[in-house]
Amino acid sequence: MLIRRPPDIRPSEITAKDLYLDRRRFLEAAAGIAVGTAALGAALVGTRRADGAPVARTAFPNLRHSPYSTSETPNSYRDITTYNNFYEFGTDKEDPSQNAGTLVTHPWAVRIDGDVKRPQTVDVSTLMRWSPPEERIYRLRCVEAWSMVIPWVGLPLAAIIKHAEPTSRAKYVEFTTLMDPKQMPGERTGLLAWPYVEGLRMDEAMNPLTILAVGLYGDVLPNQDGAPIRLVVPWKYGFKSIKSIVRIRFTETQPINTWNRAASNEYGFYANVNPAVDHPRWSQATERRLGEFRRRPTLLFNGYGDQVASMYRGMDLRKYF
Repeated sequence: MLIRRPPDIRPSEITAKDLYLDRRRFLEAAAGIAVGTAALGAALVGTRRADGAPVARTAFPNLRHSPYSTSETPNSYRDITTYNNFYEFGTDKEDPSQNAGTLVTHPWAVRIDGDVKRPQTVDVSTLMRWSPPEERIYRLRCVEAWSMVIPWVGLPLAAIIKHAEPTSRAKYVEFTTLMDPKQMPGERTGLLAWPYVEGLRMDEAMNPLTILAVGLYGDVLPNQDGAPIRLVVPWKYGFKSIKSIVRIRFTETQPINTWNRAASNEYGFYANVNPAVDHPRWSQATERRLGEFRRRPTLLFNGYGDQVASMYRGMDLRKYF
C-alpha cells in the first residue's frame, strides 16, 4: 500500500473545502444527524460561486419568486454575510461573521403566547408547515446605516398569526431574541437591555411584505444574519428586523422595543424609512447602497409606499417616527 507523505500530494488531488463540507453535510443529514440549521428541512448540496453564493442547492427545493420582489440586482452573498449589525456578537460590522459560530441553531423552539387562542411552543420546521407555499424568495431592499438588496427565503408572518388565532385584545406583536450569554458574548455587556425586543402593530405584522426569513440565496440562514429565523420588515430601518427569534407574543399594549428603551429620542417605535426625519446625529435624506460609492436619495417607506402608506394615513410621521 502506497502512503504518500504531505509533500508528495499535489494540490489538484486535495478536495476543495467547499466540496468537502457539502459532502460531509449531505452524509450527516442522510444519517439523520442535525448539522447547523439542517432542521429546516434538508442539507445544502452543491457548489458556490466566487462570491460565496450557492449555485445548486436542495435546502429549499420549492422556491419561487414573491410578487413583492424588486427587480434590482441583489448584493453579493459575501456582502450580506460579512457586513452585519448583530450586537449580540459584537458592535463592529465584521464581528457577527467572526463570532456567531458559537450560536447553536438546532434544536430551536419558538414560543407563541399572549393574547392568542392557541398558545404553543413549536420548532421552525412546524412554523414553515403552517405557511404553504412557505418557501419563497423575496428580493427586498433593506436599510440600516447602509442599504442592501437581499434575496431572502421567507414565509409571510401573517400565516403564523392566523394560525395562532389572536384574540380581539391583540393589537401588537412582540418579538424576543434568544438570551444566552454563553452563546452570544455581546449579552455579557451592558450595552443594551438584553434580551433584544422588537414589536409591530398588528396591521404592520399582517402586511404581506412582512416576513419571517429562514434563508437567503436559497441556502439556510447563516448565524450572523439571524439564524434560524428572523423578522424582515423592508419599509423600516434595520433595527426593527429582530434576529434569532425565540418568542412571539401578542399583546394589547405597545411593546417597548430595545432601541427605543435605550434612546427614545433617536429610535422611535415605528422606525419607518423617512428622508424627512433625521436621526439627531445624522441626516437620513440619503443612503449608501453597500458596494456603491455614491449616495442615493432615501425613498419614503424605502420605496414600498404603494404597499404600506395607507397604514399611516392621518398620522404625523414626524411625531410617530
